Amino acid sequence: MFKSLGNLASMMSQAQQMGGKLEEVNQQLALERVTGESGAGLVCVEMNGLGEVIQVSIDQNLFGKKDAELMEDLVRAAVNNAKDKTKEVHARLTREMTAGMNIPGLEQALEQFGNQAD
Repeated sequence: MFKSLGNLASMMSQAQQMGGKLEEVNQQLALERVTGESGAGLVCVEMNGLGEVIQVSIDQNLFGKKDAELMEDLVRAAVNNAKDKTKEVHARLTREMTAGMNIPGLEQALEQFGNQAD
């Protein structure tokens, strides 16, 4: 019986350590940058490692300068909005799949996951 309690305590400790490491990973991901492009560089999107769009660049030859800036902002906002919605779906499905399970810290983790875009 005491061995089982020791194993449970060890598992809880490991879960807490993993939570801390996941937070560190998220912080590092927020600093990482990747760039995708299409049309031989006519359209470029810069994202951080969390999948948040940082910047959209559209070659001004495709539009006037003013139109390109507006389009860049609209594309960035639309992509980030869609990404936020995927987080909501992910959290909802995780809640449904784990309903009735007593997983310590799960609800808090899901709340933080949904708030990363804020």
